[in-house]
Amino acid sequence: MSARGTHRPAAVLFDQDGTVADTEPVWMASETAIVERHGGTWSHELGLQMVGNPLLVSARIMIEQAHLPMTPDEVVTELLELVRQSLQEHGVPWLPGIRELFGRLRGAGIPYALVTSSYWRVVEVVAELAPHGGFDAVVAGDDVARAKPAPDAYLLAAEKLGVNVHDCLVVEDSPSGITAGLASGAHVVGIPCVLPVDPRPGLSRLNSVSELDDAMVSRIMSGEVVDTVAAG
Repeated sequence: MSARGTHRPAAVLFDQDGTVADTEPVWMASETAIVERHGGTWSHELGLQMVGNPLLVSARIMIEQAHLPMTPDEVVTELLELVRQSLQEHGVPWLPGIRELFGRLRGAGIPYALVTSSYWRVVEVVAELAPHGGFDAVVAGDDVARAKPAPDAYLLAAEKLGVNVHDCLVVEDSPSGITAGLASGAHVVGIPCVLPVDPRPGLSRLNSVSELDDAMVSRIMSGEVVDTVAAG
C-alpha cells in the first residue's frame, strides 16, 4: 500500500461482526439465552436472519418469532449486556489475518475505522481491545439516525477521518453492510463469514481477509472489480 505506483485508499472502513471479529456466534448465543430465559426456543436458522440487521430490527424479529414478553428496547439492552459480558470475559475473537492487516495499514500510515450497527455498549469493548493502537475513528449504530443498510455510518466515518468516502475502502460481510458501503460511494469488498456474499455490480468479493494484501487493495482502489469467490 505504500509502494510507488499503487492506488492507496484514503482510509479503510471496517464492519465489526463477522468482518474483523468472529462475534456472530456470540450474538447468536446471547439471543438464544434471552429466548430460553423466557421459555422459548431459538435456532441457528433464526439467528442467521439477524446478521447485519439494525439492533431494533433484530429485537422485533426475536419478539415475533419467540413471543417474548418484552419491548424491543428491553431486548436490545439485554442483548448488548450479554455480548459485552462475553467479550470482557473471553476477549475479542479477531478473525484470522485481521491483526496483520491492521499492522500493515498502521505501518503504511493509512487510517482505519470501525463502522458497525452494534451500539457503544459493546463497541467500546472491541475498540479498547483493538491491536496496533486501536481504530482512528469509531462509528456505532447509536451514532446515526439510520443504521445500515443506509450509508449514514460510512459517511460519518469518512467525515470523522477528514477524507472523501469515494476514496475509501469498505470491508464488509453482510448484505445490509455491503448495501450501505455501496450506497456511500466507497469501494467495497465483501468477504463471506456466516452468510454468503452474492455478486453485485461494483462489488469485489474475496474468500478471506488474508487475500487483502497491498496488491489487492491497489487493484480494488483503481476501480477494478475483483472476484476470487467465483474463482474459488
